[in-house]
Amino acid sequence: MMYRQKGVAASIVIDRAPLRSMRDVLPIGLLILGLAVGQVAAGQVEPPRIELPRQALGPEDLAVIINDLDPTSQQIADYFVKRRNIPSQNLIHIRFKPGDPVMDLKTFERIDRSVRAATPAGVQAYVLTWTLPYRVGCMSMTSAFAAGYDEAFCATGCRPTRASAYFASGSDRPYTDFGIRPTIALAGETLADVQALIDRGVAADNTLPSGTGYLVNTTDSARTVRATTFARTIERLGGAVQLARIDADAIENKDDVLFYLTGLVSVPKLDTNRFLPGALADHLTSTGGQLIGSGQMSSLRWLEAGATGSYGTVVEPCNLLDKFPHPTVLIGAYVTGSTLIEAYWKSVRMPGQGMFIGEPLARPFGGYRLVRDGANWHLTVFALRPGRYALQAAEDPIGPYRDMAQFEKVGFQPVQLTLPAGGLLQVRIQPITPK
Repeated sequence: MMYRQKGVAASIVIDRAPLRSMRDVLPIGLLILGLAVGQVAAGQVEPPRIELPRQALGPEDLAVIINDLDPTSQQIADYFVKRRNIPSQNLIHIRFKPGDPVMDLKTFERIDRSVRAATPAGVQAYVLTWTLPYRVGCMSMTSAFAAGYDEAFCATGCRPTRASAYFASGSDRPYTDFGIRPTIALAGETLADVQALIDRGVAADNTLPSGTGYLVNTTDSARTVRATTFARTIERLGGAVQLARIDADAIENKDDVLFYLTGLVSVPKLDTNRFLPGALADHLTSTGGQLIGSGQMSSLRWLEAGATGSYGTVVEPCNLLDKFPHPTVLIGAYVTGSTLIEAYWKSVRMPGQGMFIGEPLARPFGGYRLVRDGANWHLTVFALRPGRYALQAAEDPIGPYRDMAQFEKVGFQPVQLTLPAGGLLQVRIQPITPK
């Protein structure tokens, strides 16, 4: 079954992300008229300049960790830093012998101390620039860097582990708020693979894609336990993004894959599908996070097929839902403007055994769309978390701004505001802080 919100088509696109028509947008019923704070010349129509609140990580929030004994790590870092404009002071250099799947604890603790000492105070997240090692002791490499090595994040058999306070949070300052720095690896079997991954992440930004999220209920009953969440995910998010529950072991020949969440030892027919830039995909199984040399399908296969982010566990987690990405949280965070690293990290309640891989700053649902239809502009914004906001306008970018209206974003659907064409020059949306 597929769920799609229907609305009204618009005509002229003048905006930052004109890749999807307005027919899929859910209006919130707010019409702004007669708010002119400036006029353009007769016969001339200029779009207003739009400013959105900051609600996601940016390049200045990331520190890139580079292994100086690994030429490929250095090349990955160089490429990523240039593509994402990472500040030079956010580059952290370490040294360890590359190529082993597991790092010994003594080496990790030495490296971890030097990384934390070199990390600028404002950094909120880390990016690793290697594929191996993917594990230290009983933890994944990404979780060990994020929270420090702590065996409370591990468990033998079907037992829970320490939970992350960042799970399902509205925070865009995880280190400031919770004392952890979400970590992701720019991983791939070749330099070319990782460079292509980075390019897909950059290409995804602000595209507001109209792809489909495929929630796949397989015949593997032990690994398809997330299927119990699918109906609720569709109910809550079906108005914001097209979602399809599929009862099969795989999808094939789909040209619009935006999410692909499944449970299987090895997922067939990946190469028959087309993943959109920014797509997220993972399979619930025991050792998908063992990136090279696993007896099960490596999470790298998703990236090679065209996904931009994935996740897998590095040691036996049992099939506890809390150790894998929760579909509602993952998709909900992404479609309200979180970056890829934020959406994946917020979706795993017990992340200690899980390896996060992908391009961290991919943000398909950032930005906005501005469409002129006759006498009005239609402003569509996904990148707002649920809450109350003020619509403000000014004649000049530096203000002063005046409150023109207030609105509330209740769920995950995009906000649509209607503005008069030729009237507003500067428009911004500001959160209203509860008293």
